[in-house]
Amino acid sequence: MYESSDPRTALAATVPPVEARGSATPDGPTSALHCVEFLHEEPTQITASGSKIWIVRGQNFVLEYCRARTGDIFRRTDQQDEYVVVLPSDGSSVDARAGTQRLSCAGQGVIIMPPGASEIHVTADADIVRLFTVRATDLVAKASNSDSYDSPHPHVAPFVAWPEPHDGHRIRAYAVADVPRDDARFGRIYRCSSFMVNFLYPHEGPRDVKKMSPHHHDDFEQCSLAVQGEFVHHVRTPWTPRLDEWREDDHVRCTTPSVAIIPPPTVHTSQGIGPGTNQLIDIFCPPRGDFSAKPGWVLNADEYPMP
Repeated sequence: MYESSDPRTALAATVPPVEARGSATPDGPTSALHCVEFLHEEPTQITASGSKIWIVRGQNFVLEYCRARTGDIFRRTDQQDEYVVVLPSDGSSVDARAGTQRLSCAGQGVIIMPPGASEIHVTADADIVRLFTVRATDLVAKASNSDSYDSPHPHVAPFVAWPEPHDGHRIRAYAVADVPRDDARFGRIYRCSSFMVNFLYPHEGPRDVKKMSPHHHDDFEQCSLAVQGEFVHHVRTPWTPRLDEWREDDHVRCTTPSVAIIPPPTVHTSQGIGPGTNQLIDIFCPPRGDFSAKPGWVLNADEYPMP
């Protein structure tokens, strides 16, 4: 249920068919909400340069949050598919390299990296986020919550890649600050063959409690990355005939940086409660069909065909 001014009220009642879409097998209990406040947990890894790295996963993806130090280099030598680098802050600054291509990127932004060998050179102390599909098996086992996916979550459709870009693989960088606000569009959305990333507009002060947006997804997880402010993630698990599968509602308060992995088909909404700037970045793997079907919503849609 969306408040009347929410642009998601214009989404179609049914999602257009997407041929490259796995099928969920929803015969089993609904998974639990999983939240991680990175600075409240020990990092998964600390590099020789002092960068601190936390790794968490969803059913189809791995998220690596890095409090990066200048001079560090993050390499992929045999990457099977496209991965995404998210620069969450104005102070972010990296050089992205793949083959003969090199791009310098600063400020809030999204970088799509091609398969194969590539490097991210950190050129300023700042947080960076890297997103991989579960084809990056070297990272899957390092996730702090890897044991919760020992058995696939039955309500989540398995990963199926979307089509490759029209003009072939290369580094693609998008500066979020260059995109003017448009309240008819839900945030600033980019997609590739593996991910959809939505840089939601920052909101000053607490969210209006009369304008919440409880909703659910039938068969995909939502990964909400909080990069500024403070949030409460409200999640309600639907009742089934099995009483032993019922759960109390979750109202989990998280500082930033943090991540909430929200399972289907739970009803959920996130409430910014910080007195200053509150900002989320929503992540989906693979991309969403309903957002992609809305003309003008995906800002780089001309580069990537629909399935």
